[in-house]
Amino acid sequence: MTTSLQPAESHGFSTRFPLNSAFIFTFGALGGMLFGFDTGIISGASPLIEADFGLSVSQTGFITSSVLIGSCVGALSIGALSDRFGRKKLLIVSAILFLLGSSLCAGATGFAMMVFARILLGLAVGAASALTPAYLAELAPKERRGSLSTLFQLMVTFGILLAYASNLGFLHHDLLGFADWRWMLGSALVPAALLLIGGILLPESPRYLVNKGDVRNAFKVLTLIRKDVDQAQVQVELDEIVAVAAQDTKGGVRELFRIARPALVAAVGIMLFQQLVGINSVIYFLPQVFIKGFGFPEGDAIWVSVGIGVVNFVSTIVATLIMDRFGRKQLLLVGSVVMTLSLAILAVMNFVGDVAALAVPTMVLIAVYILGFAVSWGPIAWVLIGEIFPLSVRGIGSSFGSAANWLGNFIVSQFFLVLLDAFGNNVGGPFAIFGVFAALSIPFVIRFVPETKGKSLEQIEAEMTRR
Repeated sequence: MTTSLQPAESHGFSTRFPLNSAFIFTFGALGGMLFGFDTGIISGASPLIEADFGLSVSQTGFITSSVLIGSCVGALSIGALSDRFGRKKLLIVSAILFLLGSSLCAGATGFAMMVFARILLGLAVGAASALTPAYLAELAPKERRGSLSTLFQLMVTFGILLAYASNLGFLHHDLLGFADWRWMLGSALVPAALLLIGGILLPESPRYLVNKGDVRNAFKVLTLIRKDVDQAQVQVELDEIVAVAAQDTKGGVRELFRIARPALVAAVGIMLFQQLVGINSVIYFLPQVFIKGFGFPEGDAIWVSVGIGVVNFVSTIVATLIMDRFGRKQLLLVGSVVMTLSLAILAVMNFVGDVAALAVPTMVLIAVYILGFAVSWGPIAWVLIGEIFPLSVRGIGSSFGSAANWLGNFIVSQFFLVLLDAFGNNVGGPFAIFGVFAALSIPFVIRFVPETKGKSLEQIEAEMTRR
C-alpha cells in the first residue's frame, strides 16, 4: 500500500468542498429512500394494477416480488465494482437505473413489461442498499457511527411514508388520461433525481481513497466531516486508516471467505432474519390484508398503511437518537422479544377470536410489532453490515449481506399472499410463521453477532479477523 499523495483532482471529485457534513450524510443515505419508496408505492398500486391488467393473485405477487430478483443481482454485483471504482460513482449509476426503471414501470402495457421494469428497478435498489451502509459507515466517526448509519433505515421508512402519501394523493385521480397507478409509480422519479444530484455532489469515501493510495483527498474529506475536531486528530484517524489499509490484501470472494468468514456468517444471518420476521410482507401487502381479511374498502386500507408508516418512521427516529447509547446486541434482543410476543398474540387472537371484531386489535398489535422492529432490527442490520467487514472486502461483504436480505425479502413477499389464501384469509397463519423466526433470531444474535458500539472500524476489523 502506497501512502504517497496523488494529484488533488484524482478520483473524480473536486477538492473544493462547499458542502457541510449534514448534507453529506443526508444525501449519502438517499439510497435508503429509493428502497423505501419502491417498497411503499407498490403496496397501493398493486391492487389497481391487478384489476387493470386482469391478473391472478400469483401474477400480482410476482410483480411485487420481481423487483427483488433484480435487487439480489444488483446487491451481489455492486460490491466488487464499488471496491474497484468507488462508492460515489456507483451511487450515480444506481440513480440512473432507478430513473429508467421508474419510467418503464409507469408506462408498462402489460404483465411482462411490468416484470421487466421491476427487475431493472431492482438492480438500482439492490445496488443502493449495498452501497449506502458501507458509505455511511466509512464516513461516520466511531462515537456517532450507529446513529449516522441509522440514517439509511430512517430514509427507508421516510421513503415508505412518502410513497403512502403519493398513493393516497393519486388514488382515483386519472390525471391527463393516465391511470392513477401510473402516477403512483411515476412519482418514484422524484427521489431518484434527488439521489442523482446528491451522488454528483458527494465526496468519495475517505477509506476507499486511502485504499487506492489517494491520501491527500482522504485527508480533505475527513477534515470536511470532522469539523468538531482539530486537524491533529484528523491526522491520527487518517494514520490509523492508512496503517490498516497497508496490511490489507487485495479483496475478492476468495479473500472474503478466507479472512472474514465470521463477519459473513453474522451479516448473512442477520439479514435473512430481518426479512423472515415478515416486515416487508406488512409493508407490501398491508392494504391487501385489511381488504381480504377484514373487508375494508381500498381507501380505508391505504389509510391503515399510512398509520403504520407513521409508526415505522417515528420509531426509526427514536432508534436514531438511542442507537449510540445502547449496545447493538442489546437492542436486537429487545426487538426480537417484542416482535415474538406481539406476533404470537396476534396469531392466537385471529385463530380463536371473532375475526370481524379483531380489525382494530390487529392494527394495534401490528403497530407494536413495527415498533419492536423499527428500533432494532430495521436499522441495526444495515449498520452492522457496514461495520463488520475488513476494508479490503467491505464492498463485496456488504453485497453478500444485502443479497441475503433481498433473498429473504423475495421468499416472504412471493409466498405471503399464497399463505394468506391457504389460511382462508386469516392473518394469524402467516404471522404465526413470522413469530417463529422472530423467536429463532434470539439465539442467533447471542451466538454470532459481534458488539460494535463505540469501536473504530479498524478495531472491529482486528477483532473480527481473530474470531
